[in-house]
Amino acid sequence: MIRQLPADCLNEIFECYLNDNSMKILQRSENIATLRSCLLVNRLWCKISVRILWTDVQNYNTLIACLPNESKEILYKNEIVISSPTLRPPLFNYVTFVKTLLMDEIYYGITHFLKNHQYINSDDDMKNMLVMQEIYKMFMNQTTLKTMTFYTPPSYFDHYIPNIPLTTYPGAIDCLRNLSELTYNSINHYEFFHQLSKICFNLQSLKIIIDEFFFDGLVDLISVQQSLKYLSVFSYYSYYSGNHWLKIIPSIEKLPNNLIKLCIGGEEHTPLSFIAKFTNLQELVLSLWYIDEEFKTLQYVTFPRLQILRFTDRSPNHEYLIKFLEINGKGLKEIHLNPLSHLSILAIAKFCPNLKLLYTIFKKDEVETLKVILNSCQELECIRVMCGDGYLNECELLEVVTKYSPKKFHELKIFWSFFSRSVSFTKELEPIFITWSNCIPQKPLSLIIVDYQIGLKVKKESMEVIEKFKKLDIIRKFEISVGSVLARLS
Repeated sequence: MIRQLPADCLNEIFECYLNDNSMKILQRSENIATLRSCLLVNRLWCKISVRILWTDVQNYNTLIACLPNESKEILYKNEIVISSPTLRPPLFNYVTFVKTLLMDEIYYGITHFLKNHQYINSDDDMKNMLVMQEIYKMFMNQTTLKTMTFYTPPSYFDHYIPNIPLTTYPGAIDCLRNLSELTYNSINHYEFFHQLSKICFNLQSLKIIIDEFFFDGLVDLISVQQSLKYLSVFSYYSYYSGNHWLKIIPSIEKLPNNLIKLCIGGEEHTPLSFIAKFTNLQELVLSLWYIDEEFKTLQYVTFPRLQILRFTDRSPNHEYLIKFLEINGKGLKEIHLNPLSHLSILAIAKFCPNLKLLYTIFKKDEVETLKVILNSCQELECIRVMCGDGYLNECELLEVVTKYSPKKFHELKIFWSFFSRSVSFTKELEPIFITWSNCIPQKPLSLIIVDYQIGLKVKKESMEVIEKFKKLDIIRKFEISVGSVLARLS
């Protein structure tokens, strides 16, 4: 007799994947088809896997079909008749499974769905808003959210998502009370921060982009958080509101010392002394136009748990950075700096013996600087570096890496710069890979190119060599991916 796993065991297996924030294996797009196939195994598997699939909205037609009868009646009275593809009600109340609400995707998805099915005229904003209100009422009343995102992409800046008073709907307090992740850009919904500050006190992650206008509710929301671990704030210059940081920093200073990741970015002068309070930081990301002197206040601060240091825009004064690395460098596993002075490179080589990943820029005459890093940082596993005109030649880079890299090194990621030639790896590659194959111990090398100019090519002869060494398991992976022009805090 064939026995099947009990429901709680199966649910535990599925949930362990779902709750793994670093992987989210079952939610990856390439695994959605596999997860959907679980629906067909039997009723038990169907009940469990459908909850995983519908952690976020999968189908707008099904979503609308889940509207309660009262909402359908309201729409009908306003001459909005949305027919169901079947007379049968949905098998599940899918809305109750939703834990992630991507407000922008829901809004534009529903808008396009209604337009494409000709349920309402695309110009009838009032009717469109009425449908959205009933959908959000349904969410607030029937589910408990963990993640919410308000993000209007730049391409939609002329079509802002309307301000919907979520917290006034029945069930909103219970729905939002346990919210753990919030991502937001302040194009509108200015009342939402103030409303949420009265409900939600235990966010784990808060990511905010502040544009033209600043809303005092943001200060309230930050100030009341008790469990925040990840805070990301990016502030654009505002002609209307002045320097946003003067209003934000006092609220951040009220936070408990729980932060393990802090991302600060913007176009304004940003005092950084407040960061010294957060001694439990494991990751610090600074993307500031005025970093050179602002970093001065942090040069003597000790962060005993810091493992990742990223400057995604400009790097600070090398004297301040060197002093900071002297104090904190031993624990660092990743450093992202752009660009680096020769003295800063020497400081990394001297003070960061446990470094595993380095992202920086080497100019075409800085081969010896690269060698210093490879010889000094014996735990190094990966280098991410810019190549192209004006930078270190990619073949020369690969040659140095294969000859001087430490034993654990296994990945080279090349960012192909704008306005560079359209063909890479024009030199003979076979001797370089033979050198790598002779390394003891030798790990298969991953070679990844991020193409920002879109159209980069590799010579046929070079690709033949690459494929040859992939078959010999000397090269584990070779790929060219398209890079995004837009840099974001992460």
